[in-house]
Amino acid sequence: MRILYRLYLLLFFLAAGLVPASGSFPGTGEVRGIPVGDEMPAGQAASGRENPGDPGDDAHAEAPFDAGKFVIDHVADAYEWHIATIGHTHIAVPLPILLYSRQTGFHAFLSSRFSHGHASWKGFAIATQGKYEGQIVEINAQGEISGKPFDFSITKTVAGALFSAILLVVLLMTMARATLKNKGQAPSGLQNLLEPVIFFVRDEIARPAIGEHYERFLPLLLTMFFFILADNLTGLIPIFPFGANITGNISVTLVLAMVTFLVTTFSGNKHYWKEIFNPDVPWWMKFPVPLMPFVEFFGMLTKPFVLMVRLFANMMAGHLIVTVFVSLIFIFSHLFGPAGGFLISPVSVLFSVFILLLDVLVSFIQAFVFTLLSALYFGMATAKHH
Repeated sequence: MRILYRLYLLLFFLAAGLVPASGSFPGTGEVRGIPVGDEMPAGQAASGRENPGDPGDDAHAEAPFDAGKFVIDHVADAYEWHIATIGHTHIAVPLPILLYSRQTGFHAFLSSRFSHGHASWKGFAIATQGKYEGQIVEINAQGEISGKPFDFSITKTVAGALFSAILLVVLLMTMARATLKNKGQAPSGLQNLLEPVIFFVRDEIARPAIGEHYERFLPLLLTMFFFILADNLTGLIPIFPFGANITGNISVTLVLAMVTFLVTTFSGNKHYWKEIFNPDVPWWMKFPVPLMPFVEFFGMLTKPFVLMVRLFANMMAGHLIVTVFVSLIFIFSHLFGPAGGFLISPVSVLFSVFILLLDVLVSFIQAFVFTLLSALYFGMATAKHH
């Protein structure tokens, strides 16, 4: 049971303490141009130019469907949790905006102050073009970008990760209580569902990959497996508070990979470092050009990079493919009228459901692969010389 309680703490460490609040992604996807000054005319946007000017388009004019923007905006991070759009009305859950400006200090408010990206608040706005596109910027009275604050906002990805962590803590604490209460009895209910998974991680991943010291790393490996699996699965449910593309965000996979890298680095014994800087290879591969030490050291640095990219790419691909199939309905409607969209919709829906079901399998596989590779790295770092 001590392993489970340590697992709870590590869940919050990963979800709340390490996942960065990133504002470097597009917003909700519905922004076509925002008034960036509190008194600026509608349609004038924060663009990073000295004189943004009025684009001259009606802010409420219906723009043609942009499939690329539609796909990217629905898998990117956001400052609010967008649920639906009915006409020109956006239904969204506002998220906390936390900013620090060198000029005006700390600011905290809800993202609803930005009116879905169509307004500014207290000298801040979401830029719609330029190098700061999708990020919160500081603006002056003329609506020009004057700087960029430090952004600690709770974005959709961070909120989704926190929700997954809380959900896991509740489930695992419920299981732990049931285990203590029914000690010596056959497991049932939630305990019967989760206990085999814990034993699988222990007996099929940690123990074979690490060896006799596996218990030292078991809480972290369990945390990784359950956290990644929960993020993967909740991201496939397109209903609030689910649906956030958490592991499809490279900031999240970067943090997870860095945890593996740091634990491996600080757990490495003498044999591990000797094999990196003085491997048992012919001398001419180490002198005068340290070829093998360079290869080993470079491999140590690329391992977390591979972990990061593998998880990110696999989970992002699933979300992208589903969104592409959905966008086909709008593309055919634009090309061939409503009849075209109606005819392609069954094919689009069927393929979307197929990809979602495939993503369920991929979610388990990616959680297993990330945990297994991490365990292998821990085992390499602590292996004894024979």
